[in-house]
Amino acid sequence: MTNRTLSLDDNLYRYLLDVSLRETPLLKRLRDETAQLANAQWQIAPEQGQFMALLVQLSGARRILEVGTFTGYSALCMAQAMGEEGRMICCDLPGDYNATAERYWREAGLAGRIEQRLAPALDTLAALETEGQAGSFDLIFIDADKANYPAYLEYALRLLRQGGLILFDNTLWSGRVLEQNPDSEDTRAIQALNLALKDDQRLDLSLLPLGDGLSLCRKR
Repeated sequence: MTNRTLSLDDNLYRYLLDVSLRETPLLKRLRDETAQLANAQWQIAPEQGQFMALLVQLSGARRILEVGTFTGYSALCMAQAMGEEGRMICCDLPGDYNATAERYWREAGLAGRIEQRLAPALDTLAALETEGQAGSFDLIFIDADKANYPAYLEYALRLLRQGGLILFDNTLWSGRVLEQNPDSEDTRAIQALNLALKDDQRLDLSLLPLGDGLSLCRKR
């Protein structure tokens, strides 16, 4: 027994997946295809995708916004969980991986639930606000360029309804958050975000050691 979070070695991690992961064959195929890409490290962990799908089900989220979509694994996890009436907007930059995401969404029969907007995410978020969508989203998942995480937080708070959820990925940043004087702008931004979230009275907060760190925030 222990009163702190376990550190998972390879064997214990494989056990975790063996006894809990319910990944569909389609999701597994998408994850395997993504693993062949040069930037495969952008892919979330499968147990994280399953956890996020459970959050969608528990919260009853029907309008979801994703900032940073890549090959579409996390979007597919959440879209499957939100039900036929659910709708999702995915923000990403143009790239070869956009077509991969859309191909798998079509195969899953979910393409009609997901709208992909290809532009700098800050531009898309500003457009959503201009369109009158402030306060309309139930859940926002942020997994894009880390330097803009503090800016994404402010947009998310305006676009999210009261009681809605914001999920920030990579908030443990493979341990680089411990660096005292980091050269990386991304590392400095994640450190700044984590400190800001700790004291932000607009939110309830839990930072989970899931994947590369997942900060779960509820708008008060």
